[in-house]
Amino acid sequence: MSFVEDAMPSRDEYIQKLKSQIDQWNAQAKDWESKARAASAAMRAQYEKQLEQYRVRRDAAMAELRRLQGASADAWQQMMRGMDEAMKSMQEAFERARKSFDAKRDKQ
Repeated sequence: MSFVEDAMPSRDEYIQKLKSQIDQWNAQAKDWESKARAASAAMRAQYEKQLEQYRVRRDAAMAELRRLQGASADAWQQMMRGMDEAMKSMQEAFERARKSFDAKRDKQ
């Protein structure tokens, strides 16, 4: 998944798109946190491990987003590529967590 499209988005459009995606991931993570609290102790530990991996990548993506917001006009396009990589990593962590939660849910 790429957040940089063929036509170069404006900084505001790009940042809004990133924020929107992170908000969607955070909403799903809240649902997983609820499920983790209701799970058995063994399952809860596994859920928490997945959630922690997600949080680490989310925090890294948010730090990059803040840097991008404060970048000069010349630097932001270069930084956008780095942010795209951070968001890709975040998407991968999110997908791993979703697969893990779905697999555990299906076993219950």
